[in-house]
Amino acid sequence: MKVIEIDQNNAQQYLIDESFNRPVVVDFWADWCAPCKQLMPLLEKLADEYAGAFLLAKINADEQQGISQQLGVRSLPTVMVFKDGQPVDGFAGAQPETAVREMLQKHLPSPWDGKIAEATELLDQGDTAGALALLRAAWEESSKVLDITLAYAGALVEANRLDEAEEVLNEVRLVDRDALHEQLMAQIELKREAGKSPEIEALEAEMANDDSNHAVRVKLAVQLTTGAHYRDALEHLLVVLRADRDWNNGEAKRLYLDTIASIGKGDPLAAEYQRKLFSLLY
Repeated sequence: MKVIEIDQNNAQQYLIDESFNRPVVVDFWADWCAPCKQLMPLLEKLADEYAGAFLLAKINADEQQGISQQLGVRSLPTVMVFKDGQPVDGFAGAQPETAVREMLQKHLPSPWDGKIAEATELLDQGDTAGALALLRAAWEESSKVLDITLAYAGALVEANRLDEAEEVLNEVRLVDRDALHEQLMAQIELKREAGKSPEIEALEAEMANDDSNHAVRVKLAVQLTTGAHYRDALEHLLVVLRADRDWNNGEAKRLYLDTIASIGKGDPLAAEYQRKLFSLLY
């Protein structure tokens, strides 16, 4: 990642001209400033992540005192964001990564917008497993930023993977829980209510009376799979397989493998339960 060093000779080129093309993030620093040495690696990391959406520049405040005074820099480090030839945002002093990200997000498109658009296209094409795998990878790679978190949770809700969607949404900080977060949580509750078929409720009641009845447990797993409650279905089948790996001439194992297949290749949930089966059998 190239960082532009600004001085009197190129200040017009970058602070004014270039800022009409994209935001310019300027770090004012000095050799003696310890917090400055911690901040620049963070800014470089974010510049790499945004892949050219903004220009990262730095100004040595000791060597370029005229620029620093003209822009009102009073302490180091100071960061300013220039757009359309004007400083529009910034901060002074060391800041945590979350605060720097929040400032940038106000002025830049999300670096994850492309991933979200790609996942949306996959969902429209009916490739739910592909969309979920893409969003899961982006969610982890992005350190679970809000945009990706909500997109991933929304896709899980659409796929009726409600417990997983709720787990993802629960990771959102209270301060970040916006209207879309609230909407997704409400959808989860509504889908849960709608998804409780009389067959599932009857089988769950039977299980409550006798949880050692493998035949009832397998029937419940089949009903849960039909409603796309894959995790619950697989957990019930695992109970049976742990008690008897060849139950009913291998029926529980066959249903388990069919359920994993119905989730789709590349899906983290499928991979998780493939590993569990392998550990059980071998």
